[in-house]
Amino acid sequence: MNKMLVVAGILIAGIGVVLMLGVPLGRLPGDIVYRRGGMTVYFPIATSVLLSIVLSLVLMFVRR
Repeated sequence: MNKMLVVAGILIAGIGVVLMLGVPLGRLPGDIVYRRGGMTVYFPIATSVLLSIVLSLVLMFVRR
């Protein structure tokens, strides 16, 4: 359990550093934004796929 908490903390800190450096997480090519009138709908498809891959790799290394 302690190992998972440390990894979760490092992961959160890493995401914070990436966002501070200006990586456009959430505005990647492949994310769909639909604007019509006063309504905006956002589908973060590419961002979701990227986060899924990264989290899968992190968990794979943690389980070893």
